[in-house]
Amino acid sequence: MTPGLRLIPAQEYRRERWRNGLGWTREIVREAIDPGADDWVWRLSIADIESDADFSAFPGVDRELVLLHGQGLRLRFDDGETIALEPPYGKHRFAGERALRGELVDGPTRDFNLMWRRDRIEADLWRRPLVGSMILFAEPGAVWAVYLLSGRAQAVCADTRIGFDPGDTAILCADATRQRCQLDGGGEALLIRLHPISNRITESA
Repeated sequence: MTPGLRLIPAQEYRRERWRNGLGWTREIVREAIDPGADDWVWRLSIADIESDADFSAFPGVDRELVLLHGQGLRLRFDDGETIALEPPYGKHRFAGERALRGELVDGPTRDFNLMWRRDRIEADLWRRPLVGSMILFAEPGAVWAVYLLSGRAQAVCADTRIGFDPGDTAILCADATRQRCQLDGGGEALLIRLHPISNRITESA
């Protein structure tokens, strides 16, 4: 990805079908495996679930799902496990090859979806309040994503300054040097950190 700080407004998310054709998602951003490739190393998207449906299978991929809107979603796995995503912002991490069905509790839901290839990427996701200033440091090759849940925020990195509203996403991508980003505002956000596994191995060797 291009190093630096950039804003992806909610109206620019790309609407597309699920892999299995049973639902719709809006893709926020992806990092392609190779330039021009259709496949990806990691991906952020928002799924609109309007009826009970089987989820698409993603072998070799780990996922984390966060309930954004709605009265709840049950993840019913074929192995018998059932996980309830309850408001506000219930979340669950699971392997993409696990077969499951999403069941609505009471009406449609909207869900934030983080997916990453487990052999390439380490990923973390946190829900955090925004009160005053917060500093994010991106190590070389790493990416931070900030999805604003509520309120208003502003991010500053080097000479770049952006403001964003609920539903927008800010992306901070480091180059060969460590990048510092200051996040100011009030409200709540999802913070996502993505780091290549190869870099972690090199640093600890």
